[in-house]
Amino acid sequence: MNRWPKFIIVMLAFALGSSLLPRAFADSQKDWRLGMQAYSFNRFTFYEAIDKTKALGMRYIEGYPGQSLSKEKPDIKADHNMSPEIRKEVLAKLRESGVKLVNYGVVGLSNNEAECRKVFDFAKDMGIETIVSEPPEDAFDLIDKLCKEYQINVAIHNHPKPSHYWDPDTVLKVCQGRSPRIGACADTGHWMRSGVNPLEALKKLKGRIVSLHFKDLDKVGEGAHDVIWGTGAGDARTLLAELARQDCKGVFSIEYEYNWLSSMPEIAGCVAFFRKVAAELSTVEYKDVFKKDVSNAVMKPSSWAFDTEGVLLPTPGAGGDIWTKERYGNFTLELDFKVPEGGNSGVFVRTGSIENWINTAIEIQIHATTDGTKHGQCGAVYDCLSPSKTAVKKPGEWNHYIITCLDNKIYVNLNGEDIIDMDLDLWTEPHKNPQGTKNKFPTAYKDMPREGHLGLQYHGNPIWFKNLKIKSFDGG
Repeated sequence: MNRWPKFIIVMLAFALGSSLLPRAFADSQKDWRLGMQAYSFNRFTFYEAIDKTKALGMRYIEGYPGQSLSKEKPDIKADHNMSPEIRKEVLAKLRESGVKLVNYGVVGLSNNEAECRKVFDFAKDMGIETIVSEPPEDAFDLIDKLCKEYQINVAIHNHPKPSHYWDPDTVLKVCQGRSPRIGACADTGHWMRSGVNPLEALKKLKGRIVSLHFKDLDKVGEGAHDVIWGTGAGDARTLLAELARQDCKGVFSIEYEYNWLSSMPEIAGCVAFFRKVAAELSTVEYKDVFKKDVSNAVMKPSSWAFDTEGVLLPTPGAGGDIWTKERYGNFTLELDFKVPEGGNSGVFVRTGSIENWINTAIEIQIHATTDGTKHGQCGAVYDCLSPSKTAVKKPGEWNHYIITCLDNKIYVNLNGEDIIDMDLDLWTEPHKNPQGTKNKFPTAYKDMPREGHLGLQYHGNPIWFKNLKIKSFDGG
């Protein structure tokens, strides 16, 4: 299709330097929250860690004792020794940033009640849900009492050998007979450093996992370092699937302990991996995109209809595309399509304006052949990104699309093959793709709408759709 966009969407962005940032994402696996362990930014101040968390599109942070508060107040440490005045200042910074301090640790807890209460009082003041610690075993009667009194969790962390809690059996032992507020802070990377299989450890601790320091490492054993989730030896996808199977609820803190001064791109890769896998594992139910009478569609009268076998198709000669009345931002869309010889159509996502769809929609191309115009093959993001492989079936055969949009990322799977992994934020200039080739669009794709209507294109030739289902991850 031919489009000449000139509409520029001004995104709500949080500034870190000059970057435009994705909006906060409602994590798609129910009760999973993705946050940042501030220790990932221990070369920076706590306020800088908050800014970086915000820049990554996350809403949660886990503090640790000893980090300098800010560039303006480097001698003040962001920990449980802060004065009431500084605590108020920190809470104001968090509110302004849209980031919540949910966890705190690893911090010492002992059998000294006065010292323990100091940490618990701080947690209560700051709205912290979970204190992460490695207490001595003789402290748990006191800790259990304080957990119940303050209604705050304590999660036992596992540093590598020779830490007392490197073995999940030890963690499980001290949890036995205790309230549900005492459990594990499962550090999957430290288990790998200790030679513990993280999947088996998670299975052992089922029902006792309160929070996680989630990691993926380049190898098992000593000397391993963090890598982008899903690219290492930790089999991160399987670990997330196991936690979903357990119906685990908690905060996943990214603790990225590598490339300390310039880890933001790698951490962004972890965020993207988590959200994609969480969407795939999500228990959010699919719903029909269009009702059988298409009463929830925007279209020309009688231009599209379902036939008796549940196939949606345009009325020849009626003209016009079909759109949802509802708008979607973060979602997974599944559908089947069939295109004839020479056929051409498309799926529009995040259309900002139906009236101005040419300038505000992103098109996932449907095409009968693989030799169309540049970035016009079946599966392409039209005129911007070609599919990584050819996966379309012969004309006249049914194809299956899975299209997932998560903030700045668009993923396309065609007939079981992952063919598009697009980061909209890389399209920083109008009329230009990241690799330097030109496109038709005077709006940089990073500035395109991040939510809008879905649409199916009628290009004047036959096209068939069926089994159109969507699950939305917005809200919450």
